[in-house]
Amino acid sequence: MTTWTAVAVTAAGCYLVKLLGLSVPAGRLERPAVRRLAALVPVALLAALTAQQTFGDGRDLLLDARAAGLGAAAFALLLRAPFLVVIAAAVVAAAAVRAL
Repeated sequence: MTTWTAVAVTAAGCYLVKLLGLSVPAGRLERPAVRRLAALVPVALLAALTAQQTFGDGRDLLLDARAAGLGAAAFALLLRAPFLVVIAAAVVAAAAVRAL
C-alpha cells in the first residue's frame, strides 16, 4: 500500500464517520445519557493521549523529564495559574530535569 492510498482510505473513512454522525436522528442525540457521554469522551481521550505520550515509550513505562513537566503543569493548574504560566512551568521543570 502506498502512502497516497493510505491517505485516500483514511480520508474516505473520516468522511463516512462524519456522514454517519450526521445521519443519526436528532431525538437520539438529545437523550441525557448521550449528552453526558459526548461531554466526557473528549476529556477521557485527551487524558489517555497525554498519559501515553508522557509515560509510554513503545512497550515500556518511562519516567523522565516529561513526567516532571506534567507534574509542574498539574501543580500550576491546581494554583489556577493562567495557561501561559502553566506551559512555562512545564517547560522550565522539564528543562531543569534534563539539565541535571
